[in-house]
Amino acid sequence: MTTDETTASHSAWSPFKHLAFAVLWTATVISNIGTWMHDVASGWLMTSLSPSPLMVALVQAATSAPVFLFALAAGALADLLSKRKLLIAVTILMFCNTLVLAGLVLADRVTPSALLVFTFLNGTGAAFVAPAWQAIVPQLIPRSDLQSAIALNGVGINISRAIGPALAGAIIAAVGIAWPYLMNALSFLAVIAALLWWKPPTAPTSDLPAERFLSAMRAGLRYVHASGAMRATLVRAVAFFLFVSAFWALLPLVARQELKGGPQLYGFILGAVGVGAVAGALFLPKLAKKFSADQLVWMGTLGTALVLVVLALVKRTDAAIGASLLAGVCWITVLSRLNISAQLALPDWVRARGLSIFITVFFGAMTIGSILWGQTASKIGIPLTQLIAAGGAIIAALLSWRFKLLQDEKFNHSPSGYWPQPVVADEVALDRGPVMVTVEYRIAPEHTAAFMDAMHNLKASRERHGAYAWGLFEDVTEPGKMLEYFIEESWVAHLRHHQRASVLDSQIQQNALQFLQPNTEPVVTHMLAPERNRQVPSSETPEPGTLQ
Repeated sequence: MTTDETTASHSAWSPFKHLAFAVLWTATVISNIGTWMHDVASGWLMTSLSPSPLMVALVQAATSAPVFLFALAAGALADLLSKRKLLIAVTILMFCNTLVLAGLVLADRVTPSALLVFTFLNGTGAAFVAPAWQAIVPQLIPRSDLQSAIALNGVGINISRAIGPALAGAIIAAVGIAWPYLMNALSFLAVIAALLWWKPPTAPTSDLPAERFLSAMRAGLRYVHASGAMRATLVRAVAFFLFVSAFWALLPLVARQELKGGPQLYGFILGAVGVGAVAGALFLPKLAKKFSADQLVWMGTLGTALVLVVLALVKRTDAAIGASLLAGVCWITVLSRLNISAQLALPDWVRARGLSIFITVFFGAMTIGSILWGQTASKIGIPLTQLIAAGGAIIAALLSWRFKLLQDEKFNHSPSGYWPQPVVADEVALDRGPVMVTVEYRIAPEHTAAFMDAMHNLKASRERHGAYAWGLFEDVTEPGKMLEYFIEESWVAHLRHHQRASVLDSQIQQNALQFLQPNTEPVVTHMLAPERNRQVPSSETPEPGTLQ
């Protein structure tokens, strides 16, 4: 290929050349428009059923709480089951739930409690589809188009954010509050049809059995806990989302009570957020060349704080719409940097589970914040609550500044295959365990400090792959003779460690091995917990009276 052809093939729009991506992207945009219409209708309906700030904020909480509660389980399921079948099944349930809610609203039989229950159920469905949707993107396009595909998904979300709220406001004013729910139900049919049409590629096979559900969840948690890049991303996410939730939770009341507007104004304000997010997405590539991810998150936080101050002090519609445009720019700036940081920190085998933990923290912070700011607004009023949230966002950003994003930007998480298969005397049952691996090193005593620093990074590598205990000891009779041990829960878990060890893990281990004494190699031993009733082959049966 020529240089021009290569550039064109990797342009921002190149994923649309692949029919499967184009069809599913279009269906997702249609569904997201319906979802935004649904959310606007629910927020506005609650202001009619119960105008209490707490009850209105609970609508946002009921949307985000299921993701906080179920996203980790959803991530494990997305790695273990057919993602296509999981998406179809959950989307059908969401269609039925939304259709029943639309019927209750049409019959004027819905109550505040019922609205919260149906909102919670739809949020539960969203929790189970989110990790699976993110995980199927690499199946739709070549790896070279992956970054463009992720960017286009973000553009699609914000296009729907710009269209859905404004359309919902117009529909509510023209034909009634029930119609956004009906149109959302129809939008789910577009997704179901697209998924039924799509035929995913055959998944690669493995000689190891599939992970068990609880083991898969534990593996995801262990990886994230041992990943410094993921921990930093999660801290920064909490620092931002906990306070920006005040903007989303109180926005219906700002439109209705502070600005004395109707559903159309509320829709226009939310539409302005979407327009601002799309505009921000267009300028982000240029900004990313000039500023680091940490600087962009800081600027996005300052902009969001300014938005909250404007909404608190300026009671004008044009100011609210202008502030919402800025809110959209800040939202997409921060969210995209945090999302990219999480993506770069995760290898493919744990990507859905790792992203589900990021989603859990994201929605958990939004849920807690929504309840907190709704209750605060009930006590001291909306404007003062917004000012407190603005100040809190700035303080949290300053306190979390030391947690740097994109730490793994240049790291290679692809499997390296540099570990040989362990040698065993007899066949080992896959579920047998725990497994203790020991590695003996001989280093020059003067390199002890540097070796221990390198082993600290190797410890994190072992833990990311499932080691739940690790230690390093020195022989008291022979300085420089070091023994590392780590323990994993089963033999099959250790074999998966062999398959998943990445290029990054290889580099970390080579950094430690550089301190070995000349002409020495590490000595590796695999040990299993003994079984009292294990059958011993006849050739291994000891003679009577022989000490074993």
